[in-house]
Amino acid sequence: MSKKQKRGFIIAVCVILAALLAGIFLTGSGGEEESIRQVMKDAVLHEDNRVSFLGLKDVNPADISSCVVVGVLLLLAALIRIFAIPRFKYVPGKFQLLIEELVGMFDGMAKSNSPQRNKFLGAYIFAAGTYIFVGTIFELFGLQVVTTDGLSIALPAPLSDINGAIAVGCFSYLVILSGGIAGNGFKGVGKTLKDFSLPISMSFRLFGALLSGLLVTELVYYYTALSFVLPVIVGVLFTLLHALIQSYVLTMLTALFYGEVSERAEEKPKTKKSKKLKASQADGASQAAA
Repeated sequence: MSKKQKRGFIIAVCVILAALLAGIFLTGSGGEEESIRQVMKDAVLHEDNRVSFLGLKDVNPADISSCVVVGVLLLLAALIRIFAIPRFKYVPGKFQLLIEELVGMFDGMAKSNSPQRNKFLGAYIFAAGTYIFVGTIFELFGLQVVTTDGLSIALPAPLSDINGAIAVGCFSYLVILSGGIAGNGFKGVGKTLKDFSLPISMSFRLFGALLSGLLVTELVYYYTALSFVLPVIVGVLFTLLHALIQSYVLTMLTALFYGEVSERAEEKPKTKKSKKLKASQADGASQAAA
């Protein structure tokens, strides 16, 4: 980099910083109508900002997000199955290669953790991982809805609601339980029920990870001094990291526990003593008695 380019870069950085400082001082304190405590509480419980679902019932915004994400995923799956898959070729294109890599990654995860029973497992962890990833990055689109109080809010991630996280965790546990029953019958039920805390840990891991990113972003947006440029970086980084990490963690745990409970227990063969061995033992006992 030449001296002129360095000088131009330094001048550009100084201009940006000066503009940010001017915006901070000119906007004042921000005039927030809600306290930071109320903002955090509503981000967790959704008691105030509720949305009408088709005019039938007032629900949490995360419920609307879940319906939108599921609808979009089902529509994309139908379009890919009808229009894209019949046109797949022996030499794959970019889109075909992307689909094959995704399917192969989850299929390989299922086979490596559950060699005996992995067809349903591969399909489930693919669906669960896709839902978690797409549902997490969904909040980046900032789709607006109107609450029952007439306020406009952005739809959050579906799993930022504790009910959605519990549903995913419990459903994954039921899938693990089904693998135990299919592999070992009632013994598999006992092996699965030993890890009774698994759905709780799965649910709260999802909820806590996604909620932490939401709360940090809300906190950054709340204070005017931090609400320039920084929320974009924080929001995008937290969202992408959580989407990747939580998708991998839940699918890996589900595949791992599914493989453990579905693996057939090896029965120890009963050793039968031969007649010669029995005879020799009898002779030894008689000689000892004599």
